[in-house]
Amino acid sequence: MTHSPATQQYTEKQAGDLQPGDFVFPPGDGPAEEISTIEVQNDDYGVAALLLVTMVDGGTVRIAVGSSVPVGEGSDVGAYDASTSASSTPDSSTSAESDAEAPAGPADVVPPRPEVPPAHTGPSAEELALIPEPGGTPEAVVRAAAADHKGKNGVQVLSERLAKGINTKSGSCLRDLSDLAFDLCIVLRDPDHALAVADLLNVLPFDGNLDRWASIERALALSSFICREAGQSDRAAVYEKLLRAPESQEEDPFKARINARVRQRSLNEPNLYDKEIFRAIDNGNHEAEREWRFLRLEALMFLRAHGGSKTIGEDELARRIGNELESVRA
Repeated sequence: MTHSPATQQYTEKQAGDLQPGDFVFPPGDGPAEEISTIEVQNDDYGVAALLLVTMVDGGTVRIAVGSSVPVGEGSDVGAYDASTSASSTPDSSTSAESDAEAPAGPADVVPPRPEVPPAHTGPSAEELALIPEPGGTPEAVVRAAAADHKGKNGVQVLSERLAKGINTKSGSCLRDLSDLAFDLCIVLRDPDHALAVADLLNVLPFDGNLDRWASIERALALSSFICREAGQSDRAAVYEKLLRAPESQEEDPFKARINARVRQRSLNEPNLYDKEIFRAIDNGNHEAEREWRFLRLEALMFLRAHGGSKTIGEDELARRIGNELESVRA
């Protein structure tokens, strides 16, 4: 006899609350199966859309993140089998004895909620005051940074383009600003001007546009790194709070849990471009290797601004960042 939701007691659970060890009823009339792993899949806009649930026996089920699904307890299935076998035994005395000794059914147990990182709030007004006002217009800040590096083609090209007018609503403009800040700090070893340029981005709020936020996020991670290296831990903490502030803006509890799980996985399993770097080394393509190492350096700085992850601690991040800095500056 099959034990589908129609023939066995079950409860419904939000897809975002599922976790390994739960027993879920796949579509059809089969029994509840134990979940082995859960993978969150994003849509093309980077938003969590599907859960790919893999069972202990290797089967998979795709569940929309907003769905409710029928779940049972693995012990309930075994108890059902045992009671069915006992009731079909012809020895009535044995049956009666079993009934007499059978303990009361287990009370409903609410499974623990999945671990979710705490929400982060933005910095206070006092903390924001640690970020100085720009020395003039944004265009003047850019020109002052470039003035100390005449003959450096990359910086000059970026600064000339930005000096014509900085539009903070333009994604390409924000990208140019973050690129300029990185070049000043990483390539030209000018953290002061790099921080001044980055601060033009750092004070911009998250408006829901992920493309624009990516440039601001880069600038915040770089600024945190610069201040940590300079011993300005209080100011670094402000940038780190700004970096994490969007994480607490989701008001829907379910979406917040899904987003937290996706975010934690990206921190625990970061893309550090190992394959691309090794391929460039094998091909003797030093320029490509350097570009990939730049991207790895950015990823490591982002992780450090988040305080590390479950797989890479802060001390190890500091060591790796130092190695990548030597490589890209060589």
